[in-house]
Amino acid sequence: MFVAIDRTSKLAFVRLEEKANTVTSTAFLDALVEAVPYEIHTVLTDNGIQFADLPKNRNGPTARFRGHPFDRACWRHGIEHRLTKPNHPWTNGQVERMNRTLKEATVRRYHYDSHGSLREHLATFVDAYNYARRLKTLRGLTPFEHVVRCWTEEPDRFIHDPTHHMPGLNTFGHTCERSLQEGRP
Repeated sequence: MFVAIDRTSKLAFVRLEEKANTVTSTAFLDALVEAVPYEIHTVLTDNGIQFADLPKNRNGPTARFRGHPFDRACWRHGIEHRLTKPNHPWTNGQVERMNRTLKEATVRRYHYDSHGSLREHLATFVDAYNYARRLKTLRGLTPFEHVVRCWTEEPDRFIHDPTHHMPGLNTFGHTCERSLQEGRP
């Protein structure tokens, strides 16, 4: 399971994969960049081989020449990649806490017949967390409401309008389309 959480808005992004390797980690980063409405400038990961070469191989000529696939994905998106200090999981405490929250809400409470049903429940839980869970650290706002508030205050920091990520039907667009079809303004 790959988990990303924005340090300021607490917006969470989760993907459940069959394997944790360089291919799935770079695909996760690509999906994350596509999913958030703002530019990501820094990513902090642990020292897993899906994110970085082994410490003994990091300064070798091959590693310096080719770069790790996750680092290349970060470069492609203009993101700085930082690694936590080895054997210090509290450095990445927000993700560790989110991992615990996700496990408590899913696999510790329910039995899943397939990866697909777990994946579906995780997506539902993360949507509820991002769009409905009010957090004390955000002064009672949901992570999505915090993102929208930041967008209204500083829209130039965003790639696109975050309100396009709202769940549910866009009833305004459907109403306008129906009016135009009926010849009404």
